[in-house]
Amino acid sequence: MKIGIRSEDKGPWERRTPLVPADAARLRAAGLEVVVQSSARRAFADAEYRAAGVPVQESLADCEVIVGIKEIPPEKIEPGKTYLFFPHVIKGQAANMPMLRRILEQGATLVDYERIVDEHNRRLIFFGRHAGLAGMINSLWALGLRLAEEQIPSPFAALRQARTYADLDAADEDLRKAAQAVAARGLPPEVHPLVVGFTGTGNVSRGAQEILDRFPVDEIRPEELLAGDPSRFADPRRIYKAVFAEEDLFVPKTSGEPFDLADYYRRGAEGYRSVFESFLPRLVVWVNGVYWDARYPRLLTLEGCRRLWGPGPGPRLRVIGDISCDVRGAVECTLRATDPGDPLYVYEPETGAVREGVRGRGPVVMAVDILPAEIPRESSTDFSRVLSGLLPALAQSDPRGDFAAWRLPPELKRAVIAHRGALTPDYAGLAKFL
Repeated sequence: MKIGIRSEDKGPWERRTPLVPADAARLRAAGLEVVVQSSARRAFADAEYRAAGVPVQESLADCEVIVGIKEIPPEKIEPGKTYLFFPHVIKGQAANMPMLRRILEQGATLVDYERIVDEHNRRLIFFGRHAGLAGMINSLWALGLRLAEEQIPSPFAALRQARTYADLDAADEDLRKAAQAVAARGLPPEVHPLVVGFTGTGNVSRGAQEILDRFPVDEIRPEELLAGDPSRFADPRRIYKAVFAEEDLFVPKTSGEPFDLADYYRRGAEGYRSVFESFLPRLVVWVNGVYWDARYPRLLTLEGCRRLWGPGPGPRLRVIGDISCDVRGAVECTLRATDPGDPLYVYEPETGAVREGVRGRGPVVMAVDILPAEIPRESSTDFSRVLSGLLPALAQSDPRGDFAAWRLPPELKRAVIAHRGALTPDYAGLAKFL
């Protein structure tokens, strides 16, 4: 099969590629025919592919397999082809049902990166870490802007949005200077102790923590935030980090019952409620990286926002870095996703209004839904390394015939949403959304 690397066209900020030049060249050296569609904005220029020996062409009409990143417009789905990208359909997302319907009508095959998982349902290919890296840079940048709006000087004022740096090395230079300033001069008294809370313990959270850990950081347990011991937070030259797992965030609705993770995943909001709101007045920055859907309790509701920003001076919380970016999800005041060109807004609980920028009575919300695209070279390189190891098995298999007879590695076969125009057994339930 001839494999074509698609030029992304969902929006102006998407500069990632699923296969970087070096990996595409290695696949070609191994006998696979790989080409790339010309793109003027891809983080890896056409010239870099040509230099690696990968042909660049305007059309992928002669390719049997198309690999991309974001959703493909329905009108660009071609008959009988095999597509690999992030389709965002497994929750029945209404916006993408026309695309899925078109794939079925065209007798095409769809492989969803999100569902390339091992036998324990752990994802094998993802951008989560890079979302965390970019999201934390942006959250600290947003904090600097918010404090400057309040006329509070801080070491974070010198940071920039992730997308404005040439690469992570360039961002690291500014982060290093800010960290040195914290260690030498300390933090302004208005935000001391500066506590950053991370909800979630997966790849997103770990990526975000990688950035914060470049600063002088002390990790504390969530319960220490409520213990009332000021000596634990005495040093203004330290940032305090608290990581919240599920057992810190939720308690059974039945008093006295212990938290049980498997039971929580099974019953969700039916059996559990969130207690995270009690911690929020102690945080200055909250970085959210949890998976959420309607089965589970919210971490912060709009009513909770109104309580926090009620009469009085308001909480210490300045910034919510909602990296998970579920609109009206775990963070209900994430009223809309943002893009890298307009990444920040303030949610004003008293009126329910949204104000662009960082000015207003309420939290600054950073809810960019394509954060890895802000560090496109690094995120593409890591993603490509994994994908290039999976593609030979796909390209050397025969998708014709029954789905059950298609000889694919199990991690790939689990990710096939549609096969030759029909939903596969694991995803037959999506039919009701069509």
